[in-house]
Amino acid sequence: MMEERANLMHMMKLSIKVLLQSALSLGRSLDADHAPLQQFFVVMEHCLKHGLKVKKSFIGQNKSFFGPLELVEKLCPEASDIATSVRNLPELKTAVGRGRAWLYLALMQKKLADYLKVLIDNKHLLSEFYEPEALMMEEEGMVIVGLLVGLNVLDANLCLKGEDLDSQVGVIDFSLYLKDVQDLDGGKEHERITDVLDQKNYVEELNRRLSCTVGDLQTKIDGLEKTNAKLQEEVCNVLKPLNKQNDPKLRKMVQLITKQDTKVELETYKQTRQGLDEMYSDVWKQLKEEKKVRLELEKELELQIGMKMEMEIAMKLLEKDTHEKQDTLVALRQQLEEVKAINLQMFHKVQNAESSLQQKNEAITSYEGKTNQVMSSMKQMEERLQHSERARQGAEDRSHKLQQELGGRVSALQLQLSQIHEQCSSLEKELKSEKEQRQALQRELQHEKDTSSLLRTELQQVEGLKKELRELQEEKVELQKVCDEQEQALQEMGLHLSQSKLKMEDIKEVNKALKGHTWLKDDEATHCKQCEKEFSISRRKHHCRNCGHIFCNTCSSNELALPSYPKPVRVCDNCHTLLLQRCSSTAS
Repeated sequence: MMEERANLMHMMKLSIKVLLQSALSLGRSLDADHAPLQQFFVVMEHCLKHGLKVKKSFIGQNKSFFGPLELVEKLCPEASDIATSVRNLPELKTAVGRGRAWLYLALMQKKLADYLKVLIDNKHLLSEFYEPEALMMEEEGMVIVGLLVGLNVLDANLCLKGEDLDSQVGVIDFSLYLKDVQDLDGGKEHERITDVLDQKNYVEELNRRLSCTVGDLQTKIDGLEKTNAKLQEEVCNVLKPLNKQNDPKLRKMVQLITKQDTKVELETYKQTRQGLDEMYSDVWKQLKEEKKVRLELEKELELQIGMKMEMEIAMKLLEKDTHEKQDTLVALRQQLEEVKAINLQMFHKVQNAESSLQQKNEAITSYEGKTNQVMSSMKQMEERLQHSERARQGAEDRSHKLQQELGGRVSALQLQLSQIHEQCSSLEKELKSEKEQRQALQRELQHEKDTSSLLRTELQQVEGLKKELRELQEEKVELQKVCDEQEQALQEMGLHLSQSKLKMEDIKEVNKALKGHTWLKDDEATHCKQCEKEFSISRRKHHCRNCGHIFCNTCSSNELALPSYPKPVRVCDNCHTLLLQRCSSTAS
C-alpha cells in the first residue's frame, strides 16, 4: 500500500505539471479532447479508488468512488448544484460515470481542491468508504490537495452532453511523462523560478511606464483646457470695445471672424480630444492586460514556491521515516532481550495457567448448564405466547358469533364485550411482560455466549502455553543430557586425577633418574607440544616419561619400557621413534 501511494503521488505531480505546461502554451483554456487533461482525470480516478472498501449488496459487489464525493454536498452546501446536475443527467447510468462528471464540473468551477480538502478534513466520515492505509486517509491526500490548487489558474470548457462517461477505460498513458523525466532536476526548477521573477519585474516596469504616460497625457489635456479658456477671455476683451461702438459692419465682421475662429478651434479641440481619448483607452487596455499578466505570473510563482515547499515536506517525511525505522530496530533489539527474559518466566506462568484452566473448564460446564436452562425457559415462554394468542383468537371468534346471533341483546353483549376487552388487555400486558422477559433472557444468553467465546480464546491461549511448555521441557531434557555427559567427563577426570596422584610419587623417583630433561608442571602447559592444540576437558594432559614434556592423548599414545621404569610407560611419538632407532642400532 505504501508503494502504491508513492507511485500515485509521483503520477499526480507529473500529470499536473504536464497539464500546466500544455495549458500555458495553449493560452490557459482547455477542451475535453486535450490529452493531458484526460490523463489527469484518469490519475485522479485512480487516486480516489485507492483503498476503497468493497460494499456488498443483493445485486453484487460495489466499488465506486462516487460515494465519498456525495459527502461533499452535506459538508459544503456550495457543491449541491454539482450533485443535482450530475443526478439529472440522463446519459449517466453508473456510479463511475457520475463520479467522473462530478470531477469535470468541480474542475470547471475551480473548486476541486477546496471540495477535496473538506473531505480530507472529515476523515471520520471517509473511514466508512476507505481502508485505513488508503491514499485519502494518509498525509499524501493533503499533498494532492495542495497540488490541485495550481489548477485554479486554468479555464476548462468541458461539455458533458454526448460524452460516454460510463464506458471509458481508465488507463494511464505513460508516454506523455517520459519526456519530462529529466526536467525534475533542482537546477532547472531554479531556472524556471528565476525566469518567472524576471517576467514579473518586466511587467512591473511596463506598468510604471504606462502610468507615467497616462499622467503626461492628463497634464496635456489640462494645459489645452487652460489655453482654451484664455483664448475665450481674449475674444471677450476684443469684443467689448467693438460693442461700445455702434458700427454694424464692424460688428458683423467681428462676429464672422469670431465664429470662424471658434469653429476652427472647436474642430481642433475635438480632434485633439478624440486622439487623446483613443490614446488613453489604448493605454488603459494595455495596463489591464499587463495587470492580468502580472497576476498570472504571481500565481505561477506561488505555485512553484508551493511545489518547492511540498518537496521539502516530502524530504522531511522521508527523514522521519528513517529515524523511526532506526528507533524500531533499537526497540526490536530491546524486545528480543525482553523476550529472552520472558521465556524464563513463562515456565512459572504455565503452571499457574494449568490450574486456572481447570477452574475455567469448570466455569464453562456451569455456563453450559445455565444456557440450557435459559433455552428451556425460552421454549416455555414461546409456548405461553402461542397459547395466549390462541385464546385471544378464540375470544374474538366468540364475540363475532355472538354479534351475529344476538343482535337484539346489545346491552348484555356490550357488558360481555367490555369483559372480553379487559381480558384482552390483561393478556396483552402479560404478552408484553413475557416479551420483556424474553428480551432479558436473550441478553443474558448473548452475555453467556460472549463469556464462552472469551473462555474459548483463553483456552486457545492456554493450548499455546502448553506447546511452549513442551518445547521448554524438550530443551530441559537436552540440557539434562548435556549435564549428564559433563558429569561423566568430570567423574572420569576425578578417576584420572586420583591415578595421577598415585603416579606422581613414581614420577618424582623417575625424575631423579632422568638426566638432561626437565619435568614440566601442569600449569605451565596450555597447548600440546606436538600438535599445538589447546587442552580442555575432553583433551587431557599427559607427560612423556622420557623427555618430561606434556602432550595430548593422540600424540602420546605409545608405551615403551625405559631403563628407569620396570614396566612399559607412556612416551610421546618423537621419543618413541628415537628409542626404537636406538634399539635397532644397538641390536645391529
